[in-house]
Amino acid sequence: MLAERIENYWSGRSAGYSASIRKEISSFRREAWKSLLEEMGGEGNGKKALDVGTGPGFFAILLADLGYEVTALDAAENMLEEARENIKHAGFRATFFKGDAQKVPYPENTFDLIVSRNLTWTLPQPLDTYQEWFRLLKKGGRVLVFDANWYLRLTDAGLQAAYEEEMKLARAKGCFKEISEEQMKECEEIAKKLPLTYQKRPEWDVQAFTSCGFPEVFVQERINERIYNETEQAIYQAEPMFGLCAVK
Repeated sequence: MLAERIENYWSGRSAGYSASIRKEISSFRREAWKSLLEEMGGEGNGKKALDVGTGPGFFAILLADLGYEVTALDAAENMLEEARENIKHAGFRATFFKGDAQKVPYPENTFDLIVSRNLTWTLPQPLDTYQEWFRLLKKGGRVLVFDANWYLRLTDAGLQAAYEEEMKLARAKGCFKEISEEQMKECEEIAKKLPLTYQKRPEWDVQAFTSCGFPEVFVQERINERIYNETEQAIYQAEPMFGLCAVK
């Protein structure tokens, strides 16, 4: 079953991913991401935020720091264990639970803000998930999606060639030590079975959010310069990250 395979993959990545998150928290990325979240999502002031696919809790920490009342979910229990420890160490609080991004057990009009990073490409049914997020948001609430065309290269020889050059640079710089070759291969195999691997984004996302009833959708293309260091900017040239804001 694909959902179980995805959960097992991310469970196996939890320790290494958490280590990379702790590095992010102690680097310039913390303030860079906080600034971007506040710019696109607004101030916290006790508002309710849902961090979907929280992983080891990076965004949960930032949202709590910005003054939000944070609820965070993930499909992998190992990730949630890391997130609980990380947010405790950071001195903040959040409600964490194991769940499905497509079926969140909260009433409609619950949240002021829904945030995800590097999640939606992993979803077997992303359109249904976006519709669920519309249900969960209050009127005037916002969804923020940060993601990239991570595996579009599987259908584009030019992107694949660029990716291979990026990997050479990454290895030379000692990057990606927290992920094994076997894990990278498994992630690629999973990606082949996911619908957003074959869609050009964020164009797909804009159409999807509009079809779900969001009257306003804004996109910031290529936010790499804001959230990556110089080495990472060079490594991810072929997969620029975008930021999308959909307003209910």
